[in-house]
Amino acid sequence: MAKYVFVTGGVCSGLGKGITASSIALLLKAKGYKVFMQKFDPYMNVDPGTMSPIQHGEVFVTADGSETDLDLGHYERFIDEELNYTSNITNGKIYSSVIEKERVGDFLGSTIQIVPHISNEIKNKIYEAGTSSGADIVITEIGGTVGDIESSVMMESLRQFRLETGSKNSLFVHTTLVPYLYGSNELKTKPTQNSIIELRRLGIQPDIIVTRAPIDLGDIVKKKISLFGSIPVENIIEAKDVTNIYQIPINFHKQNIENIILQQFNLKITESNLEHWKNLIKTVENLNKEIEIALVGKYVELEDAYLSVKEALKAAGYKYNTKINIKWINSEDLECKNCNLKEIFKNSKGIIIPGGFGSRGIEGMIKACEFARINKIPYLGIC
Repeated sequence: MAKYVFVTGGVCSGLGKGITASSIALLLKAKGYKVFMQKFDPYMNVDPGTMSPIQHGEVFVTADGSETDLDLGHYERFIDEELNYTSNITNGKIYSSVIEKERVGDFLGSTIQIVPHISNEIKNKIYEAGTSSGADIVITEIGGTVGDIESSVMMESLRQFRLETGSKNSLFVHTTLVPYLYGSNELKTKPTQNSIIELRRLGIQPDIIVTRAPIDLGDIVKKKISLFGSIPVENIIEAKDVTNIYQIPINFHKQNIENIILQQFNLKITESNLEHWKNLIKTVENLNKEIEIALVGKYVELEDAYLSVKEALKAAGYKYNTKINIKWINSEDLECKNCNLKEIFKNSKGIIIPGGFGSRGIEGMIKACEFARINKIPYLGIC
């Protein structure tokens, strides 16, 4: 049977649950374990395929054609494993599946309820990820923040899952914020305390707490969180702000997060093979050249709408020790009659045009394409 790690978030969004989950998966894979990743999103859309990129960012398409959340792109880039349809579950997908089963009589006339029918469907999706992937350990990120009404049934399902599998087969990592108040020059633990209390109200006791803070916590703060969180002080993992996100797994490794997980699961603790990751960090931090690439798109006001393109450009630059500076250009801005394209693209060594929905901005894309062809600028169109 697979082991399961659940990553939840508290206090506010944007704390880095996805990077935390990816880092844990990377570190466990570096120990020789087969890992698989999954994301639960609490929105009622069946999948992000029809959602506005400006609202939700890019749609990440997996190898089997599933349209999924952009966090799956982070997962694949970190762990170098292909994910699939079981990796992205939404409230909409769960409710749609249960209603479809009810319509064809699968429940034999039972009254359909949140518990047990919806919660059972969620648990089935978790088990399915483990069995279909053949993974030793499945890491599941829960979207949103603890206390959100949208994710309440997911949290209830996880409570039941822990009851069914026990602490030797499931583990909870809770990410929280420890803000620094510059007026009094101190770190405040109250948001973390309240977040843990909210999680306990849902019947879940965290096994590991990952704290996002701008500076080191220090022993006093860690002991305070340990006391109020009812977990050993060594199970409090610091996620201090960094300028290079690739450094985060190494910071976690130094705090033994993967060994803590393996100990709870009664799995063998082996040597970690992280040389390739350390080499990547060294490369990223010592880029000796830089060039500008123009990205002409319709949704450039939200860079996450083109996240995989952005990350692919950066990765291509790493191969040649080059920092890629992306110039974000709204394709509609190129549609004016007096646009000086030579001025706009004067420093661009390449032009990329990603895909988009509808006809808005298409004329600007065509002009950029034509300019690249006439001026012999390397060009890539993605659609």
